[in-house]
Amino acid sequence: MAQMGRPRTFDRQQAVEQAMHLFWEQGYETTSLSQLKAHIGGGISAPSFYAAFGSKEALFAEVVSGYLATYARVTDCLWDDGMAPREAVELALRRSTQMQCESGHPKGCMVALGIMSAPTPEHAHLAKPLTASRARTLQGFVRCVERAIAAGELSCRTDARSLGVAFNSFLLGVSISARDGVKVSVFNASITELMKLWDAARTRES
Repeated sequence: MAQMGRPRTFDRQQAVEQAMHLFWEQGYETTSLSQLKAHIGGGISAPSFYAAFGSKEALFAEVVSGYLATYARVTDCLWDDGMAPREAVELALRRSTQMQCESGHPKGCMVALGIMSAPTPEHAHLAKPLTASRARTLQGFVRCVERAIAAGELSCRTDARSLGVAFNSFLLGVSISARDGVKVSVFNASITELMKLWDAARTRES
């Protein structure tokens, strides 16, 4: 007599990754519970979903935490004092752009698009970690400019916040442009042009 196959094992980590891609692509509110149940783990029942994740909101919070611990770390070099400030800025721009354009996950950055994930007041708290991450990246760019000014690499007349905002705004724009099909090679050429803003602010002695 033929034996029945073993029940499929539920891989929770894989399910969270699948949910991340769905939220990343569609946002929190647009992603329905029925889509999540159908999409993750090859399809699970409502009782299984609630047993594993508690709620759609709890799953989103877990997804955000996972994203911030992995994909979002491409700009960590902004806080590496062992790197020259200009090098750190350019590396952060290129690493983030590469990540946002690579295959295997939705295009763009979930942190940059996070405001789309929780736009209503009752869900605003879900966006707070993403908002904080965006603020940290901006602060990292500004900090690199400030380090360069303090070291005499950039002119003391340089507006650190304005230059930092220029770099940060570029990355925010990459998220939309990547979804519109702009290629990473085009972004990399744009970064080369963008870094000329830094070079224009150099002191004459540098």
